[in-house]
Amino acid sequence: MTNRDDRRFLEQIGFRIRERRQELKMTQAGLGEAAELHRTFIGSVERGERNIALLSLRRIARALRVPVAELLADPNPKTA
Repeated sequence: MTNRDDRRFLEQIGFRIRERRQELKMTQAGLGEAAELHRTFIGSVERGERNIALLSLRRIARALRVPVAELLADPNPKTA
């Protein structure tokens, strides 16, 4: 079981994936096909329900034509 911070992190990644997919006017099925992953897997990633493997994240990033780092970037970096 993940803690609240972990869950939020996964949800933020999922949100960025969904946002980019929609910008490209792709369906979850279309992204799944392009990334060679099942559409239900894509949906669960977008909802933050999966602790996605790095290789799967790389496939999704390639299909979305973005660097993996863009999907992992912290939208609210803390300043020191």
